[in-house]
Order: sequence, then structure tokens, then C-alpha cells
Amino acid sequence: MFPRLPSRVDLVKFRGRSLYIKRDDLIDPCLCGNKYRKLYTLIQSSSNTHKKVISYGGAQSNAMFSIACLCKQKGWEFHYYMKTLPSYLKDNVEGNLAQALELGMHIHEVSHNRYEKKIEELKHLEEEGSLLISQGGADALASEGLELLAKEINTWRSEKAIKNLSVVLPSGTGSSSLYLKAFLHKDIELYTVVLVGDEEFQLEQWKRLSKGPYPKILPSPKKKFAKPYAQYLQMYQELKKETGIEFDLIYAPKTWIYGILELFEQESEILYVHTGGVSGNVSMLKRYAHKGR
Repeated sequence: MFPRLPSRVDLVKFRGRSLYIKRDDLIDPCLCGNKYRKLYTLIQSSSNTHKKVISYGGAQSNAMFSIACLCKQKGWEFHYYMKTLPSYLKDNVEGNLAQALELGMHIHEVSHNRYEKKIEELKHLEEEGSLLISQGGADALASEGLELLAKEINTWRSEKAIKNLSVVLPSGTGSSSLYLKAFLHKDIELYTVVLVGDEEFQLEQWKRLSKGPYPKILPSPKKKFAKPYAQYLQMYQELKKETGIEFDLIYAPKTWIYGILELFEQESEILYVHTGGVSGNVSMLKRYAHKGR
């Protein structure tokens, strides 16, 4: 199946305010959202480029699922390192983990106290034909795909003759927003909301990859990543009801609460980049249901 590029832009209304949604979630059923952008260079590469891909992160990671899709298409082995799985997930494998395993992913569980050391070992692994992709796809390889996204936004903005435009997207590792900022027209403002760590941590991450310019971080309270919060579920449900679009339950709610809503008073048009990740909603909704018991 060919990817749907450029991804379309929908005009929606939320809480009485019109804004645009860049539908990167519709690019491809398996490889979509910011993960498609981050993996774009590898997607375009020959199947002979690598034999094995190695990555690491959470047991329900969207990046994990996307890399598994990529490796399946290319015929590459995919080895994924994670902290020891909780017993409930071992007994009832679901969500992104179940889908990635069906695609042939090999998992390697590492005890919590050895995990960081193991990741450092992987970073220094020299194995012919192998490629290491950092957690969440936070890698310089992401640059090409985010440049393509920026070109799509720049062209769309020119065609719509929009004078003032604010683009918003979440930051997990922050690499998507960093590279997108580098290629957007200079008069387009890029905002992000930090999901992992805080503003200081995010800036440190960016400085390791680039000298700037950097996106503008909208302030938000530090919360535990991927933890179910009642206000996030409420926002997810409200968004789905008012816009008719399903957003992910981890990145989108906080970004809308502390990002999009904060920009409502501005005169500029707002474009939210839908970063995909809805495949993880199955397991997240079960966590919410369990929490509500």
C-alpha cells in the first residue's frame, strides 16, 4: 500500500474555535504519524541496506510497533530491549506489543537495575549489518522525514494564503519538533508541549542534537509519562466527539490541554500535527477502565 502523501489537512471546530489538523495519522495503517516521518529515510532505503534493527523502550511503545512494521516490510530482523514485563502483560499480551510480536519482533527483557547499562552496551555495539535506533526514533535519521513534513506545511500555508500560522505538536523525545522547526518557514511559529521530563530536560536533549533554532515550549506541569489521568481521558473523549477524529491517549490530551487551548486567544491560525499513535489506545483504554473500578 502506498503512503498517502502529502497528508491532508482537515478544518475542525473545537470549543467554538476553528483550527486545522494535519492528518499524519492517515499516512499508512501501520507506519503513520511522526513515526513515519522519523523512519522516512529507512522506509526509502533498499532492503539490502541492513539485516537487523535493534531498538529499546517501553512495552507499548508506538515507535516499537512502527519499527516492527518497517522491518517486516524490509525483511529485517527486529530485536527490541525492554524492562522486565509485568506479570499481567505476560499473561495477556495486547496492544502494540501484541501487534509487534505478530510482525516477528524478538523481545529481550532486561531487569530494571541492569536496563541502563544494557542500553549503553547497545550504543557501543559493532555488528555488521545491524542498525541501532534510539528510543522513540530519536535519531539524526529523522531529519529527512521532518524536512518533508515541513515542506508540506510550508506549501499548504502558501496555498491557503495564511499570514500568521502557529504549528503545534507534542514532544516525547522532542526530535520531531526540533527537526521540524529547522525546516519550517521562519515566520511560522512552532510550539510544543513536553511529555517526558521538563523544559530544562528537553532543552538539554535538543542541544545535544542541534544548535537551534528551537521550538517554543508551552509550560505544563510535569506528570508521569503514559500514566492514566482522568483529565486526559476527558479531553480524548471531548475531542473525538467534537471533531470526529480519534487522537492518541498519551501525547495528544496534554498537548491540547496545555498547548492548543493556551493559543486559542491568539489571532493566528492553529495547525495541530496529528502524530498518530492511536494503535496504543486499546491498551490505554483498558488501563483507564481498570483504574475506574
